Amino acid sequence: MIDHVNIPVRDLNVAQPFYDATLGCLGLLLVAQDGPAIGYGKTHWVLGLEATKDAFTPLHLALSAESTAMVDRFYTSGIAAGGTCNGTPGLRAEYGEGYYACYLRDPDGHNIEAVFRGAIKP
Repeated sequence: MIDHVNIPVRDLNVAQPFYDATLGCLGLLLVAQDGPAIGYGKTHWVLGLEATKDAFTPLHLALSAESTAMVDRFYTSGIAAGGTCNGTPGLRAEYGEGYYACYLRDPDGHNIEAVFRGAIKP
C-alpha cells in the first residue's frame, strides 16, 4: 500500500549513523540521496530521512523484522549508534500472540520499533 515514506530529521549527519546501523539489520541499505534527503531500501527508496529546519512532532514507526534475532540485533545496533531505549526486546502479548518487538528513540526523538510477528512463547 505505501511505496515510500520520509521522516523529518534536524541533521542528516547525526541521524544517518543510527539509521545505517538499525536499517542495515533489517536488510535496508542507503540507496540514494536527493538534496537534503537520503533514502534506504533493498533496490529503491523505501524509507527516507529529510533534513528540515521546521519544527516537527516525533512519530512512531514500526518496521518489520524477519526473526526475533533480527529484532535483537536492531536494538543492540541502535543503542551502539546513539539511540536510546524506549523498550527492550521481548514479547508483547498485549499487541497479539507472538508479537516480539523493541523500541528505540532515534537522535530526533522518533520512536522507532522493530517487530517480528510469530515469536514462540518461551
